[in-house]
Amino acid sequence: MRKSTIWLLAGVMIFTFFGLLYLQASYIHILLTNQEEQFMESVKRSLSQVAHGLQIDETSKYLDNQISLFNKKRKKNKYSGNRSINEQKYLSADKSPANIELDIKEDIDNQLTVLPSFGKSDITKASKALQEALQDNYFYQENLLYEVLRNAMKSNEKPIAERIDFKNLDSYIRTELSNNNLAIYFSFAVFDNEKRIIYQSQGFDINAKNIYSQILFPKDPPNKLHTLKVVFPTQERYVLHSTLRFFVPSIGFTVILLIVFIFTLYIVFRQRRLSEMKNDFVNNMTHELKTPVASISLAAQTLNDTDLINSPQLMNYAKKVISDESSRLGFIVEKVLQMSLFEDGRTTFKMAELDANDLIAGIANTFALRVEKAGGTLDIELNALESTIIVDKMHFTNVLFNLMENAVKYRKENVPLSLIAKTDNNGNKIQITIQDNGIGIKKENLKKIFDRFYRVHTGNRHDVKGFGLGLAYVKRIITELGGTIKAESEYGQGTRFIISLPYIINN
Repeated sequence: MRKSTIWLLAGVMIFTFFGLLYLQASYIHILLTNQEEQFMESVKRSLSQVAHGLQIDETSKYLDNQISLFNKKRKKNKYSGNRSINEQKYLSADKSPANIELDIKEDIDNQLTVLPSFGKSDITKASKALQEALQDNYFYQENLLYEVLRNAMKSNEKPIAERIDFKNLDSYIRTELSNNNLAIYFSFAVFDNEKRIIYQSQGFDINAKNIYSQILFPKDPPNKLHTLKVVFPTQERYVLHSTLRFFVPSIGFTVILLIVFIFTLYIVFRQRRLSEMKNDFVNNMTHELKTPVASISLAAQTLNDTDLINSPQLMNYAKKVISDESSRLGFIVEKVLQMSLFEDGRTTFKMAELDANDLIAGIANTFALRVEKAGGTLDIELNALESTIIVDKMHFTNVLFNLMENAVKYRKENVPLSLIAKTDNNGNKIQITIQDNGIGIKKENLKKIFDRFYRVHTGNRHDVKGFGLGLAYVKRIITELGGTIKAESEYGQGTRFIISLPYIINN
């Protein structure tokens, strides 16, 4: 797949994903707004019901007191004979105005049944007198009720603390909120018309962001109006929770989609990068194989030339070329095979106790001729007092050879190579440092140099060949041996590789 196609698909996926996020965010915003409005309406409705309930409670309480007072007066009064039984019944004030007319008719019927036998004219006069008496009693009872109502209307002259039980007010508010499906913590206060606090519950904050107000007893005179103010400290959290609980699954799936999307992009670009590195590896290996194969083929032709049989010097040169190039081919195949074995986990190590100082000294003596041939110098600084390590000699030797070979390959042109190999003790470990003054490595490339098939671009230099396997091999060997390796480099100044391995104290 071409890179432009990958970027196009990635762009479409990114646009779609952010479009989905925008739609979800917009919907959540709309739902939050609706939830806030619904919350406000429910609170206002609840407080209005509280105010109405307080008025009903006050009126009922007053009427109960008045009825009790009239009953006490009735028991104390001694009625004279000129008052009828019906009159005494109505003075008790136990009847409501709506039922008085029916009671009058019943009383008339009862009175008529107990009348003695008179003539028609006497009966008519008695009935008329009885109706007039009952009508007088009716108007008397009606006046009593009006008096009760007038007294009830004067109840606003009492202090608000006598009209409302503040301890029960908390229960009223909680009940009405529960009736409107609002189970939330609140605090409240009662203010007079001059905005002075008459009563406040625990936790009431007058500077709260959202305060809901409701006038108590709205029919009171303006100078005697009192206001109930309620605060919900957890309102925003309550509204947010009631909204987001429906979106938690959606948000969860969106996050999963985002993770899968990012992981997919990572895999696609990683596979593309690996594909490019493998292509580079195949190209480099092809060029690496072509040179020794061409040299061997040329040497073989030389040996087959009958005219050169009598030239022993040329024959020996051809044999040496075949031998060297065959070894080179074997080294290339062995390097690739070793990396393949590492990936499959089939590599075995022959561990042995070695002296790191002696090993580095021997390798340096072998490599010194190559450094001198490249016009450089190799310095050895063996400062480690504890230098016994347990390693595989062949693999660890290959590690040091790879690092020194890179120093020669990536040296500066027209600048003498300065290669340093030294050992030091750091805590319970020995540090082996391979340092050069070569071209160095840029910071953006430094963290990738231990990846397989990765090769740092060297500009227009075509004399530097390789497969991108050397440092990956070095990293893998050191890790398998229980050590660490890090690279420090400054572009244009050189590179330093530091290997840390645990040492063994000999008795």
